[in-house]
Amino acid sequence: MANAYETRTPGILPPLRSVPLSGRGPEDVVVDAAGRVLTGVEDGRILRLDAFGAGGSGGGDAGGPAAEVIAHTGGRPLGLEPLPDGGVLVCDAQRGLLRVDPSDGSVRTVADTVEGAPLRFCSNVTAATDGTLYFSVSSRRYPLEHWLGDIIEHSGTGRLIRMRPGSTPEVLLDGLQFANGVALAADESFVTVAETGSRRLTRLWLAGSRAGERDVLADDLPGYPDNMSRGPGGLFWVALAGPRSTALERLQRAHPALRSAAWRVARHIRPRPAPVAGVLAVDAAGRVVHSLRRRTPHYRMVTSVFEHEGRLVLGSLHESALAVCELPPASRG
Repeated sequence: MANAYETRTPGILPPLRSVPLSGRGPEDVVVDAAGRVLTGVEDGRILRLDAFGAGGSGGGDAGGPAAEVIAHTGGRPLGLEPLPDGGVLVCDAQRGLLRVDPSDGSVRTVADTVEGAPLRFCSNVTAATDGTLYFSVSSRRYPLEHWLGDIIEHSGTGRLIRMRPGSTPEVLLDGLQFANGVALAADESFVTVAETGSRRLTRLWLAGSRAGERDVLADDLPGYPDNMSRGPGGLFWVALAGPRSTALERLQRAHPALRSAAWRVARHIRPRPAPVAGVLAVDAAGRVVHSLRRRTPHYRMVTSVFEHEGRLVLGSLHESALAVCELPPASRG
């Protein structure tokens, strides 16, 4: 089992430059082969833009760089994965796993059922070099709009799913606590999935003598891990959707009836996300290389992070903008 996260003072996330969008909730962000950022917003559009430039002129989103609509899923896009042939995989919370062709805007269903049941709350996806897909289902109990109910009730209905080329989806891991971000090791020896509800990164070995074995890559994280991406050098970048809450942890250990009652109250209150932006970078041994946090009431609930040419681009389920910052030197040894 990997070493737990050591509680130390985190580094400071550099100042964020906001990149406004004409839509809300860019939940995941990725960068394509041409250095353009791809993201999906709550009205179903998949956007492509140069978020790293100084900003565009006329035609942009609210004064930001021009964002091109490359497709519309007809649902709610979450996790994205650019493919070598130019296509883009899209996890759609309503429609399942999709493939978008940016050249013509076409949308094709890759998978919409798992073990005979509709695929709902498909969250994040990654592709191996042989075309095998690994993707997560956050909850089989709650839809996206009630994601907090799953966290509070600690339902443990998340899944990690594999889909080999020409095959049907198969469940690799079940009973996960709000399965979220998914990433492969650089050598594809293992896949790791973020369990948001348990503040840990769970690992499944795919090759070698430990193939099929499940363990923990990193646990006791200082916040709630969301989407993941693999950066240069094999680092796993992890977005922290919010700081650790001891009150939530106590509630998750309470009787199921109390947790259900707490959710019935919380669903009518809609608590505002904490004014904190946080990310981690973890290496293949589970060591934290970067732990970065910034108090910022203007950019809350970071749900994705992607490293590109010395900068980080962030996405948020809550905001109507992306955020970009410089990547500081390693803050962890």
